Amino acid sequence: MPTPRPVLQVQHLIKQFGDFTAVNDISFDLRPGEILGLLGPNGAGKTTTIQMLLGVVKPTSGSIQMFGRDLETDREAILRQVNFSSTYVSLPQALTVEENLWVMARLYGLPQIQLRIDAIVKQLEMEEFRHKVTRKLSSGQSARLGLAKAFLTEPKILFLDEPTASLDPDIAQKIRSFLKEERRVSGLSVLYSSHNMHEMEEMTDRIIFLQRGKIVAEGTAQEIVARFGQADLEEVFVKLAREE
Repeated sequence: MPTPRPVLQVQHLIKQFGDFTAVNDISFDLRPGEILGLLGPNGAGKTTTIQMLLGVVKPTSGSIQMFGRDLETDREAILRQVNFSSTYVSLPQALTVEENLWVMARLYGLPQIQLRIDAIVKQLEMEEFRHKVTRKLSSGQSARLGLAKAFLTEPKILFLDEPTASLDPDIAQKIRSFLKEERRVSGLSVLYSSHNMHEMEEMTDRIIFLQRGKIVAEGTAQEIVARFGQADLEEVFVKLAREE
């Protein structure tokens, strides 16, 4: 059986800000139904890479293709099938949780909006604060709202930046289980960035490790640990971060 075509292909991607090279000639792909980890210390180029994949930042050179289309020329069609969630990005603070979800649903032109909102609110256990003003949410509630916004549109590719960073262990585990189930049911492909090494080991099929804008390791968590001769992924991270 032929190997399925990647849903995301990045080729020789470079981003320079003046004399500083934030992303330095990286190439990788994301396969259908795969959770690909994006790992590296602060300043390694992870956020810049995600911003280029979302079309927010224009690459200096290189190419990005999703679903066989070029992001530069088919940006709108591609991004209708993509979404993003980050602990560090907030939604309009004066709106309630439900109002924020309504705005997102209208922007994407979703049908049966109330049914979809009701379903995602139930899945992420947000019923008790669905009518709460967003600025009054706790950090954990805000994180769940960000995830609800991302899953509301039923994306085919999802970019996640520290999705469980502000959650207590119980809710974090429920979110991980939810992600795994969504991947199983819908074939969702995920680019997953986190500083929680145990989470990366649990969640990802493969990992790419960025350091100073370059990919310095790629493979399963077990392969990367074995390559660097460490006990676990956390020790690999510490070793590479200290080498900077």
